[in-house]
Amino acid sequence: MPEPDKEKDMATAEILSMDRPGNDRPANLAVPDSCMIATEDLWKTYDMGSEQQVHALRGINLRIQRNEYVAIMGPSGSGKSTLMNLIGCLDSPSKGQYWLNQQLVSELDDDELARIRNKEIGFVFQTFNLLARATSLHNVELPLIYAGVPSAERLERAKASLTAVGMGDRMNHKPNELSGGQRQRVAVARALVNKPAIILADEPTGNLDSQTGNEIMALFDRLHSEGNTIVLVTHEHDIAEYAHRIIYIKDGVVAKDESKR
Repeated sequence: MPEPDKEKDMATAEILSMDRPGNDRPANLAVPDSCMIATEDLWKTYDMGSEQQVHALRGINLRIQRNEYVAIMGPSGSGKSTLMNLIGCLDSPSKGQYWLNQQLVSELDDDELARIRNKEIGFVFQTFNLLARATSLHNVELPLIYAGVPSAERLERAKASLTAVGMGDRMNHKPNELSGGQRQRVAVARALVNKPAIILADEPTGNLDSQTGNEIMALFDRLHSEGNTIVLVTHEHDIAEYAHRIIYIKDGVVAKDESKR
């Protein structure tokens, strides 16, 4: 979880309209079928003690449509990492609502959030987050194991996912037998294996050289062209340029939200 003093707020796009019942809990959100992510008045506040609070997010109103390719940019302390944690269901907001794939997730408990993470979100991290002693195949199988998928089916799906990212001939290799780019491809295969609603990539080229980083971003381009919704968190302008929409965060608010296509 990011340090509290590193985050602040984000507010952008359309404000979602809905009726609120008398108990002030949100009614069912009438969002378009294409709306993959929707937030309303999303806040994250950290209590620093001595009656001091840090508002990391301050009322985000955001829509991301199905099959969008969005980059979230901002310097350290801007709020982008806190927003990523909320979008990824790694944390819960202090106030406001968040819908993922038309399901209200902002009020779920930890066990329910864990199920949503495994089912709806494919994570790709800067540090790959692969099990060092496990083969590529087993690393990709892990989300399916957690989901209770039978052995034969998960083996078939894991092999197909590795093949889709060009790692079909490295299935039995462990991470220390792979290059950085190959490790990230395994991580992308793991992100895809559950057919998630969104792929959430956090600085996915941060540990790669420029050429390998470009290869990974070309892979994301292909995944997007195949219908995947991608949210990319980065501080690098050249990486953000691959996305079709860039949301700039500064001091916890959206400084700019621009569509490139």
